[in-house]
Amino acid sequence: MLELRPTCENCHKPLPPASTEARICTYECTFCAHCAVVLLVNVCPNCGGGFTPRPIRPARHWKGNNYLGADPASTTIRHRPVDPAAHAVFAAEIRILRPEQR
Repeated sequence: MLELRPTCENCHKPLPPASTEARICTYECTFCAHCAVVLLVNVCPNCGGGFTPRPIRPARHWKGNNYLGADPASTTIRHRPVDPAAHAVFAAEIRILRPEQR
């Protein structure tokens, strides 16, 4: 189950569970849309994978007890600002590949 991390790992922007700005990689590294696109150029600084919009967990109980009340979002903050120069070097070779080709 997704943790739904509360903030962007880089800029610390709040990303509540219903945020459409949250982007995640396959390891759930979480960044805001701006950081994922502009700073990171769709290359996760931790694994090299691409980003996708984070799904929204239903806030209301619709079926099967699968909702935010039963499975709350994480409150653990992972603030790991990215060094833009180091990331540019890391991403230079990777960014030309589509995420499914990495």
